[in-house]
Amino acid sequence: MKVILASNSPRRKQLLEQIGIDFEVIVSDVDESKVVSESVDKYVEKLAYMKAKDVYDKLNYDKIVIGSDTVVAFNGEVLGKPINENNAFEMLKMLQGNICEVLTGLCVISSKNNKEYITHDKCRVYIQNMTDEEIWEYIKTGEPMDKAGAFAIQGIGGRYISKIEGDYYSVVGLPINKLYNILKKEV
Repeated sequence: MKVILASNSPRRKQLLEQIGIDFEVIVSDVDESKVVSESVDKYVEKLAYMKAKDVYDKLNYDKIVIGSDTVVAFNGEVLGKPINENNAFEMLKMLQGNICEVLTGLCVISSKNNKEYITHDKCRVYIQNMTDEEIWEYIKTGEPMDKAGAFAIQGIGGRYISKIEGDYYSVVGLPINKLYNILKKEV
């Protein structure tokens, strides 16, 4: 049974390799801007499902497709990837000294039993106070520009994270323990 990751995220690829999963990547064509939902929890689950289902429906062989998406939420608002450096500054300025939530949706679709597993993981991330100079210094590294909420816990941004409550790997982009336990049932 082939395992397919419906994402081109280098972090998700690295996490799958880390836990010894043999997989290939087929990137989903889902337009994320069209996805709406009543809650952040359902939103990340819907995104993960749509990505997995899009790739699953294109393949006509036995497979397990993994879809995932990660968002940062603050005061009930989803913070996507910054559109420019000023937007990254605004996000980081708002988050510094506060607690945000990082939610990762996970969907696994298996042709073995035509099963769909849809779940999410939610973590609380504490971001220390930062000066404007620290924020701009971080932005100038380029790291925040392709990250939800404009920070990466696994990179330079980790120096500004004082604590997390929840699964570190979910904050990085893939709840590997949940995924492993689902795959055990399907492989």
